[in-house]
Amino acid sequence: MHKVIFDTDPGIDDAMALLFLHQHPEIDLIGITTVFGNASVETTTRNALFLKREWNITAPVARGDGKAFDPMRNPVDWPVMIHGHDGLGNIDVPQTIDLPVDPRPAHRFIIDTVRENPGEVTLIAVGRMSNLAFALKEDPQIAALVKQVIIMGGAFDVPGNITPAAEANIHGDPEAADVVMTAPWNVTVVGLDVTMKTVMTRTLLDEIVRKGGARAKLLSDISQLYIDFYGRHVKDGMVVHDSCACIYLVAPELFTTRSGAIRVVAGGIADGQTIQKPDGRAFPPGNWDELPSQHACIGIDADAVLALLAETLARPA
Repeated sequence: MHKVIFDTDPGIDDAMALLFLHQHPEIDLIGITTVFGNASVETTTRNALFLKREWNITAPVARGDGKAFDPMRNPVDWPVMIHGHDGLGNIDVPQTIDLPVDPRPAHRFIIDTVRENPGEVTLIAVGRMSNLAFALKEDPQIAALVKQVIIMGGAFDVPGNITPAAEANIHGDPEAADVVMTAPWNVTVVGLDVTMKTVMTRTLLDEIVRKGGARAKLLSDISQLYIDFYGRHVKDGMVVHDSCACIYLVAPELFTTRSGAIRVVAGGIADGQTIQKPDGRAFPPGNWDELPSQHACIGIDADAVLALLAETLARPA
């Protein structure tokens, strides 16, 4: 069993990823930590509690601080045209959910849980990297205790989606992302190089609902606004960014990776750009030297990923 803390900003594609983690038989979801991004941290935490209730998820929810690693980065606008005013596709999520939030801030929850399960916890982060960076700042030694870190974010050999240089999760807190990429733990980055090739169509989603019942129906309802948004990029479907990062955990053989140190640009017109120095390439001395070699996904078997995703989402409750 893979023990997972899911660091997330629900978010429509986050909801799909969460249901995958909850329903996959080889995954033990031991915590959900929330961060700002697709909506404010108040909204993303409310959404995490809502999905926990509706899908009968037992994992505790811990709220992030709602701030970037660099406090000057705190946003003022949310992508309501993509995720809706409620963050979950305008399905009218209740304003309050009668479930408790873990009393610890998200970064402290991560530290405590990793220390209670040394060498066993995978962190899957699909929003800003703020919580992970704050955890490293408070307790740098946890890097040696984490099994692996899987990130949805970045763009290496393709353009970004928030600027020509940057993907949105990284752009939202590049200082945090650079801290995470350069820490001495095992990081795999699942970015736009592969996620933009992985499209769930309405037809496939309808088939999942037919097999999966009420949980899948809620997921479908949440996803419709997202599919409408992605109509300008793909045909009658949605790009399953966050689910790709979760699938890497259980089926890494479906991905091709490239190893090398990774840095994140902070500032200027390339703010948030992810740049890898591939292993085996010689360059003059620079800012990538003496850093851990991490993995960037550069290829994917999209059909196999979608098949595994559909099979898992359609599992009966």
